[in-house]
Amino acid sequence: MEETGQVNQTINEAAAYYYQHKDKESAEKVLEAGKGLIKYFARLYGGGCCEDDLFQAGSLGLMKALRNFDPDRETRFMTFASHCIMGEVRHLARKEASFYRPGCIAELQAKVEHEVQKYMKENGDVPGTDYIAKELKIKEESVIEVMRAGFVSFDEIDASRIHSTAYETFHLPIEDKLALYHALKKLTNIQQKVVQMIFIKDMTQQQVASQLGISQ
Repeated sequence: MEETGQVNQTINEAAAYYYQHKDKESAEKVLEAGKGLIKYFARLYGGGCCEDDLFQAGSLGLMKALRNFDPDRETRFMTFASHCIMGEVRHLARKEASFYRPGCIAELQAKVEHEVQKYMKENGDVPGTDYIAKELKIKEESVIEVMRAGFVSFDEIDASRIHSTAYETFHLPIEDKLALYHALKKLTNIQQKVVQMIFIKDMTQQQVASQLGISQ
């Protein structure tokens, strides 16, 4: 994260300079200093969106941050800008998302987002994918692959790259849950519901029987 920290220091300095001069040239320096931050959130949240569109959305977020940030507050500009950039990138990505996300993937995406927000709040910086992976006990390569879900066809997701590094008692690891989604297509509707409830939603057999109105 040393390189990211240097970039963030640069964007804070560029912003400070802008608020002293407030001219076009100093605003362009902020945009230049923020390219790394924009690319970070575009890579993490962009899914299968066009890179140019993602960069434009991130740049819009950075300019909004520059316009709305209060330099008299104790918050670092980088922290404020990160939320604005992330917001614009996520807005574009969600607008473009058109594919179904399995429940376990949606849950993991929410956990990734939570870790990013928590790290930024505690450190005033953005976490690397290695940190996110360690906190969620998944492989580092899984982080970006998981965040693509919903933006490309599930058949395009490389499920072989998504792996848990720890097993939870009575719970299937994420890679096995993904394998189940592919296998479910071959089952009847009632069989699919039973499997989803037991292995995906982690319900007991008694809960499944009660909800479906069938005997165990």
